[in-house]
Amino acid sequence: QVELVESGGGLVQPGGSLRLSCVVSGAIISSAPVAWYRQVPGKERELVAIIASEGTTHYTDSVRGRCTISRDNAKNTVYLQIDTLKPEDTARYYCNESPSWGQGTQVTVSS
Repeated sequence: QVELVESGGGLVQPGGSLRLSCVVSGAIISSAPVAWYRQVPGKERELVAIIASEGTTHYTDSVRGRCTISRDNAKNTVYLQIDTLKPEDTARYYCNESPSWGQGTQVTVSS
């Protein structure tokens, strides 16, 4: 059974940075794509970034240039670094290794 546990969210001022972590157990992260999604109440969950098994990455347009997805295979952990945070980045961020989801970590960008 695959388990994903996110951490690293919090309250940050606009322009700040956060690094979210997703610790994966029950699967090897380098063997399948792992993605970060985010969701705000009342809206659909949207893809933020994905790292493929071979290491290629893809970002949604709204975060491209401000966001880096990476992984540490030794720790079986995937990271999402978000810089120059904006209020519209406020959401609950979820880690996904299909079909499994974590519980999410809340990111709030506010002054």
